[in-house]
Amino acid sequence: MIVAVDGAAGSGKSTLARGLARALGIAYVNTGLMYRALAAASIRSDVDPEDAGGLLDLAQRLRFTVRDGDPPELQVEGYTVEDLTTPEVESRVSLVARHAAVRVVMRDLQRAIGADGAVMEGRDIATVVFPDAQLKLFLQADLDRRAGRRADERDASDTDAVISALNQRDARDARTTPLEPAPGAVVIDTTDLSIEQTLDAALEAIQRARPKDTP
Repeated sequence: MIVAVDGAAGSGKSTLARGLARALGIAYVNTGLMYRALAAASIRSDVDPEDAGGLLDLAQRLRFTVRDGDPPELQVEGYTVEDLTTPEVESRVSLVARHAAVRVVMRDLQRAIGADGAVMEGRDIATVVFPDAQLKLFLQADLDRRAGRRADERDASDTDAVISALNQRDARDARTTPLEPAPGAVVIDTTDLSIEQTLDAALEAIQRARPKDTP
């Protein structure tokens, strides 16, 4: 099955998506890493984020695999997680992702990667990549809670700076894909939920979405 997970930065998407993939025994695909890889490649190759043609060439040369693990997880050949989470990449990813031709290439790659079933995390999975996904989840949370989570992820002590960065990221992302639930999506507010409670809510939604004769 395909489970599409969307929501604002810091709402708990990645943690939930990975946990769901583990529980369901299918792959976890964080499509945001694909755009982060393109941002990192543009920095390495000194390609301007406004250069749609240059970015398209880079996107076509990136290589993605789903490696064995618990759960199997998307990896970018030639890049580590640290390479893809630098402040420079963070500030550029929304800029490289907004080009229509780049998104077409990424869409086709994502469809191929998820063809055998996966929990797919990303902004347009439920609307463009897999609009017929069996379950669409949209996570939301208060800004302060999102900032606290992101600060913990980044080992950051200046919460005000994290809030400012999140606001800027939300604004940039919204220019490409609106930050709102896809039609038919199940909305989960994670503000006051633990990781376990969020996972339980998502698993309950999956059970409701499955046909009655499916175990």
